[in-house]
Amino acid sequence: MMQGLSQRLAARLAAADCVLVSVDASQGSVPREAGAWMAVFGQDVLGTVGGGQLELQAINEARRRLAGAAGEAVLRYPLGPGLGQCCGGVMQLRFEPVNAADALSVAARLAPQRIPVALFGGGHVGSALVAALGPLPFAVRWIDSRDEIFPAIRPDNVDCEHSDPVQAAVADLVAGTHVMIMSFSHAEDLDVVAACLARQRQHGDLPFIGLIGSKTKWASFRQRLEQRGCSRQELAQVTCPIGLAGIKGKQPEVIAVSVAAQLLQLRSWETQPQPPKK
Repeated sequence: MMQGLSQRLAARLAAADCVLVSVDASQGSVPREAGAWMAVFGQDVLGTVGGGQLELQAINEARRRLAGAAGEAVLRYPLGPGLGQCCGGVMQLRFEPVNAADALSVAARLAPQRIPVALFGGGHVGSALVAALGPLPFAVRWIDSRDEIFPAIRPDNVDCEHSDPVQAAVADLVAGTHVMIMSFSHAEDLDVVAACLARQRQHGDLPFIGLIGSKTKWASFRQRLEQRGCSRQELAQVTCPIGLAGIKGKQPEVIAVSVAAQLLQLRSWETQPQPPKK
């Protein structure tokens, strides 16, 4: 497994103390959001609070504290002419000394809240998508009917599962899972879509069902799913093709970036307050 940032911090703390610098609050236009952090060690830095002069001053302040100096827990940084940054907002940074005794609790506190994604298919695009989602705030359940298809090294936010038949895994997906379907066969894709729609009929708890393929593929699938008893309203819950329309290219890595961007866009929309329905 490839370690995430919070896990890397925990490992580093076993050997050296650091000062954890985190964005406590912000106003106006700023480079990072509340909760963003960096760990400042004697010789290097893990993470970022936005770069530029802001980060340089914060690193210097953290190293001053590493050397034993005292200071307020939270400092205010206006991002204007004084720092030579054009953002114009204000950031409040919290400085927190941490050591090996704090490693587990700090890592748990800093671990990102991940949105569940079920990825059906361990082929070229599936592998590229797993790599793209590795550093992003998703918990990926990677499912394939073929045994021994998964690589030995994969991001720490990915769990692999062999399921035969592959669609059987749909029944116990976590509520709120975003589903991406890209198996090695159209027959499996069809079965997974059908299982997702059957689950939607019962629970309605899958916010996104995405199917890789062309409009022609989806037209064929629509006809077959209608023959299985799916209504037009149910079929409207499936997105095919997947990915952002403005990103062109059929290379696995290009498709993966497009789909990852679509998932981030969905996450952004879902976490924003929505206007009341009229």
